[in-house]
Amino acid sequence: MLGTTFHQAGVIAYRVDHGQVQVLLITARNTGRWIIPKGNIDPDTLPSAAAETEAYEEAGVKGTIEASLPFGFYTCFKKNHIGARVPTSVEVYLLRVYKQVKNWPEKWQRRQAWLPIDEAIDLVEEPGIVPLLQRLSELIETDLMSAERL
Repeated sequence: MLGTTFHQAGVIAYRVDHGQVQVLLITARNTGRWIIPKGNIDPDTLPSAAAETEAYEEAGVKGTIEASLPFGFYTCFKKNHIGARVPTSVEVYLLRVYKQVKNWPEKWQRRQAWLPIDEAIDLVEEPGIVPLLQRLSELIETDLMSAERL
């Protein structure tokens, strides 16, 4: 499988709490690093739908992806079934959370935290996610996307 690149979809799950935008980080199952929900895209599944599914399975959140185009992309490495590191391209969507359920498939495998964007930037351990969080913060600060409009 030389030259193979995985393609995944993920979300920056967010909510507005008392006028402040908060994003949801979760921990990776194997390493405990702080990341965003993401996962593989099944054949015949839209990436945005795969991203919504991952948000539910990994973080127990349901929400709305309001844009058909991804918010952004990042690359990382993922271990395949034999332990080799394979480049992975992740397309990331913004997911406005409207519900957090009490039980979900990976509840006992991960921790989660709702954080202001600046705190999430300091905590997240996947370097490719940081520019996306910074971009979201800049959009909010420049009034292109106010907390009220989110």
